[in-house]
Amino acid sequence: LISGEWIGALAMSEAESGSDVVSMKTTATKDGDHYILNGTKYWITNGPDADVIIVYAKTDPKASKPQHGITAFIVETKTAGFSVGQKMVKLGMRGSHTGELIFENCRIPASNVLGEVNRGVYVMFSGLDIERLVLAAGPLGLMQASCDLAFNYAQERKSFGQPIANYQFVQGLMADMYTRMQSCRSYVYAMAKQLDIMKKTGISGDLGKKGGFINMDCAGSILISAECATKVALDAIQILGGAGYTYDYPAGRLLRDAKLYEIGAGTTEIRKMVIARVINDYYKRQ
Repeated sequence: LISGEWIGALAMSEAESGSDVVSMKTTATKDGDHYILNGTKYWITNGPDADVIIVYAKTDPKASKPQHGITAFIVETKTAGFSVGQKMVKLGMRGSHTGELIFENCRIPASNVLGEVNRGVYVMFSGLDIERLVLAAGPLGLMQASCDLAFNYAQERKSFGQPIANYQFVQGLMADMYTRMQSCRSYVYAMAKQLDIMKKTGISGDLGKKGGFINMDCAGSILISAECATKVALDAIQILGGAGYTYDYPAGRLLRDAKLYEIGAGTTEIRKMVIARVINDYYKRQ
């Protein structure tokens, strides 16, 4: 994975357990020094192309709390019983393959358990903050591309004898696009810097719970960046007018790609819940 020779994937979601991931139905049953993996994962990024996958499965379906019976496994896709089901035809992000993964009596060595048995949820949550922050860079790039496209077009396109960039309404859109992009960029970069400092010093932030503000602001950075990327792409289409509604320009693709960030890797609603939970934990202590 580090050398780039292999492609990795993360298999948590299922057809009926996306945001409610702990309700997954995939199971891993102990059989000597192996586990027998059965189930289907859905909406898996890189799934159709992956060489190795981190798969989450129920190892104790009768656990008192559903999150206490989940284990993470490292699964190579050459394992017998593994197959790729349907490949999703998506609205956007078509350069990133997404698919259904099927596990039928896959024998996984017990040595391939990642972390501890029945404690896979801790493996899952350990990377969520970093995942959210890293993914927030995607909307920044989409906003930059939208701005570059629209601002150049506004200089080139003439109406009533002058570039449309000279008109106040267009200038208003341009200013909104730019300030949204820069505000989000500052937020994401500030959080990246904070995580770097914390990694070097070993100091955790505290707001309500240990590391609470990190949970809150990593969720916040992708929340606002994703929402702004969609709005900035829409504004780019508006500046381009009819041209923006055609395939002759990439404005439509930028919008379709941006929308995914409000859905994938935790929906907008889940991110708001994370933020509100940390805020409530903090103010309950006051």
